[in-house]
Amino acid sequence: MVNSTQTPLASPTIDPLRGSMAEFARPSGPDLIARTAGIVPYIAARTAASVWPFARVITSAPVTTVHCEVADGSVRSGLNFGSQDYLSLAAHPAVHEAAIRAIRDYGVHTASSAALQGCTDQSRALERDLADLLAMEHVVLFPTGWGAAYGAVTGLVRPDDHVVLDRLAHASLQAGAAAATQNVSYTEHLNVDAIRRVLTGIRAKDAVNGILVISEGLFSMDSDSPDLHAIQVVCREFQATFLVDVAHDLGALGPGGTGHLGASGILGGIDIVMGAFSKTFASNGGFVATNHPGVRAYVAAYGGPHMFSNALSPVQIAVVRETVRIVRSDEGDRRRGALMEAVSILRSALGDAGLTCLGDPSPIVPVLIGRSPLARLACSSFMRRGLFANLVEFPAVGVRAARFRLQVQADHTPAQAREAAAIVVDAVAEAKSLIAATEQA
Repeated sequence: MVNSTQTPLASPTIDPLRGSMAEFARPSGPDLIARTAGIVPYIAARTAASVWPFARVITSAPVTTVHCEVADGSVRSGLNFGSQDYLSLAAHPAVHEAAIRAIRDYGVHTASSAALQGCTDQSRALERDLADLLAMEHVVLFPTGWGAAYGAVTGLVRPDDHVVLDRLAHASLQAGAAAATQNVSYTEHLNVDAIRRVLTGIRAKDAVNGILVISEGLFSMDSDSPDLHAIQVVCREFQATFLVDVAHDLGALGPGGTGHLGASGILGGIDIVMGAFSKTFASNGGFVATNHPGVRAYVAAYGGPHMFSNALSPVQIAVVRETVRIVRSDEGDRRRGALMEAVSILRSALGDAGLTCLGDPSPIVPVLIGRSPLARLACSSFMRRGLFANLVEFPAVGVRAARFRLQVQADHTPAQAREAAAIVVDAVAEAKSLIAATEQA
């Protein structure tokens, strides 16, 4: 039997370790409001069993240790491996000073779309900063990273065109593709030959309409990267356009913070690059970059989130400009070095204990667990032991591919990386014992 001080494994009506949010994704019935009620008991059961790890609330900047209010209302303290602040710039004094100056000089609100008069001279300066970082000529800013991805696709693709996506492409890119055309094809993850086969099939039937091929510089669930140069070559062979999402690697990886584009030697050589400021650049917002003025014009005019949302605030613009400056400086190099040292220690400690870290070293350390019940129990144990990390389960990943996504920051010390690894190892072992005891009862 389960000790009363440990996480309960079931409730009388709903097993909190089984099922997923996918079961509620397509409710039926004529009343849009009434049919949402079924999800409430499911969330309540998981919350009562301390296996609902979402919607945590922190009471400070997202630094390496935080106080956090969890779903049941209790406040806990611990190591923060759940925030996307890869170079630890959200609490950087120079970034704060830049934000304060922007408030004094420009106020807190743009009060207009970027298509009208929501831009300032600093908006234009940020566009130039990003163009220089990416070795590209034109940049369009968006109020969110999601909006940049969605706007890039919907701004360019028309109903008769085709979109070819890596099957693990971000949900924002998939949503943009679904909104733009019914001609959407998914390819096996990172497989250049699969892209070639799909493009061959499309061009055998359609030599007239456009094709947009989409991949990412760093995939956030598996911490792996495609052969970007090879994909660009294949795209040009079939007169397809290649878009790369660099949300997770730009700034945090590569020479001078240029991500996998720079590391692959193809900086400035990809058709379209889009990214988000929310991982390394300490702000909401995103961008689309290109060397083609017509592409810039179409994304700005027909990318809905750019045209119909208020522009980035002066504070956000100032924060991103200052973080770009730091990313490109000697301090940026030092921070990337400290980040990768912590990543290496964390991955090594987890691997030495027999756990599987997916992909390649990056700020994202995915720890494959497998079954959701095991992952949920272990994640609950994390929080009790003083570690905050993100649980990823179906439908975000496969049914038996649940994992933890630990997100490392430059300010994480080697000791904190080792402590986090020890907590993960102990929590997984405890969860396995709980499940084994329950199955034998």
